[in-house]
Amino acid sequence: MKAEILRLLKESSSYISGQQLCDHFQVSRTAVWKVMEQLKKEGYTIEAVRNKGYRLLDSPDVLSKAEIESLVTTKWAGRQVVYYDETDSTNNQAKAAGEKGEVHGTLFVADRQTAGKGRRGRGWESPSGNSVSMTILLRPEIPPVKAPMLTLVMALAVADGIRDVLGVDAGIKWPNDIVLNKKKICGILTEMSTEIDYINYVVIGVGINVNQETFPDEIKETATSLKVETGKPVKRAGVIATVMERFEQYYEQFVQREDLSGIREAYEACLVNRDRDVRVLDPAGAYEAHAKGINDTGELIVVLPDGTEREIYAGEVSVRGIYGYV
Repeated sequence: MKAEILRLLKESSSYISGQQLCDHFQVSRTAVWKVMEQLKKEGYTIEAVRNKGYRLLDSPDVLSKAEIESLVTTKWAGRQVVYYDETDSTNNQAKAAGEKGEVHGTLFVADRQTAGKGRRGRGWESPSGNSVSMTILLRPEIPPVKAPMLTLVMALAVADGIRDVLGVDAGIKWPNDIVLNKKKICGILTEMSTEIDYINYVVIGVGINVNQETFPDEIKETATSLKVETGKPVKRAGVIATVMERFEQYYEQFVQREDLSGIREAYEACLVNRDRDVRVLDPAGAYEAHAKGINDTGELIVVLPDGTEREIYAGEVSVRGIYGYV
């Protein structure tokens, strides 16, 4: 009820009467009043006028189950939210819930992570009040070998979601780092539980630097935040809701074709590696090439100096002008 009341307040341009809310939710006036008091304590500015009702005057950067659910307009992606003020890792929580049978599309969100994870076991900073730390639980009916493509699906959703909310030119550094002005603002980590030919569940974790203004020494040259790049604070719940809307759209295109052919053009439009010289950090030896784009399964297509093409399946790619490679 709390999320729905908040949604109605946000959608209304005038007052909503207490009786109207009582009738809609089949509850007492006292129950409605209690919800309004809870919202006020969380920082919402709500005006109550006798014989008129309630009106929302201002929404702060609140991260809560009710706030997120009041903004999400999808059919299934993020419609059910599990929220933590603090947790070790939203990926860990999503995996535990996946083992217990939690439903497809459930979104796990934390204001602060104490043990966030990046690629190859690296830590991911997630301070309270400043970032988006979220993980979506999925149960796709696709072969396990195709699940890694979901990381690229989420990358596109995050890049486009940030563009939608802020109008900034967020890009993708292949395969799944989101960058803004040549610095990283988001990392994505996909994990899954599978049988030989069946996926039990997939979890996709997303960490977005939103309102941070400073960064640890080891990453300050390569990391940034939405606030630093736009010069203004950003409300995190709105970013989450928009990313979920985009993800649902792209996910459905992906599972229909079981590859990236339906969203490849949109992904390449965000790809900062495209038509750029890159340095491929291959375990067998680093080499330079020219990146063309991706194929339908998400591999990066590069052209070697002798004109031959190669598809990059794994490993990190450094791009000229990004992460210090010039």
